[in-house]
Amino acid sequence: MQVEANTISRAAELLGRLRAAIGEALVGQEAVVEQVTVALVAAGHVLIEGVPGLGKTLLVRAMAQALALPHARVQFTPDMMPSDITGHAVIDPATREWRVVKGPIFTHILLADEINRAPAKTQSALLEVMQESQVTLEGQTLVLPSPFMVLATQNPVETEGTYPLPEAQLDRFLLKIEIDYPSAEEEVAVVVRTTGDRVGDQLPLVNVKPCLNEKAVLSLQQIAAHQRVDDSIADYSVRIVRATREWPGLAIGAGSRGAIALVRAARVMALLEGRDFVTPDDIKRIALPALRHRVALTPDAMLEGRKPDDLLKGVIDSVAAPRG
Repeated sequence: MQVEANTISRAAELLGRLRAAIGEALVGQEAVVEQVTVALVAAGHVLIEGVPGLGKTLLVRAMAQALALPHARVQFTPDMMPSDITGHAVIDPATREWRVVKGPIFTHILLADEINRAPAKTQSALLEVMQESQVTLEGQTLVLPSPFMVLATQNPVETEGTYPLPEAQLDRFLLKIEIDYPSAEEEVAVVVRTTGDRVGDQLPLVNVKPCLNEKAVLSLQQIAAHQRVDDSIADYSVRIVRATREWPGLAIGAGSRGAIALVRAARVMALLEGRDFVTPDDIKRIALPALRHRVALTPDAMLEGRKPDDLLKGVIDSVAAPRG
């Protein structure tokens, strides 16, 4: 399906307004906002990694408010059960019949805070729902609302009492976004904005105006799905992924889902810039967040203090991009 040029430009304008609206609450972190926007329009889920206090929860609240969509937050703990996420059945005292109580998963945007603190059974329950977009409770199959997006966070510093996500489950996330410390100027802006005539330490959301609704988000997802992807671009994505499987320092390379994620995310990158076709640069710009959680370092690379991004940059540079 060929998408008209004015539809593409209108979509790019809407996505620009969404990023600007989120930026009213989140100081700096433009790359983070861009990548979360990409995941939303690509109908994917996001794993956000960063130390506490860098605005992960604020990002989700601002995004939900800018989208005018219901959202929920779940703080994961070691004693959490799958039913705490998906819901459970209880006996109605009035009718003496079983009644299904939906869990917090039944929302449009779910913040799964510190997902690596939950035991494997609870993690698996969440990730299964992410994959299937439905929950089975007491024999009833309940479909989740659409759009549905999970933003899961984990703390890279604390390891005591945590259950790291296995590689197979990490692969369910479209992107892994790393939130780093802000620059000095941005940090000053955060302090000024937070302490100016305000009680407490919460950054304000009053300036975040709704700019997209449910219908608009679903429409943008359909537009992105029909972006033109040349066979050479698909081949380029596959060559990058295959190169990770033989790269020195990487014990495990990315699977086929990595190449699919590259193309899905790159289609939105093109849309953000008002284009209806994907270029090799779109693939390069989104390659790190799309692949960093799909590879594993060798023991020697870990001892040397190397990170997946360091090796992936070498992979990307080594793979020749197609020429139009």
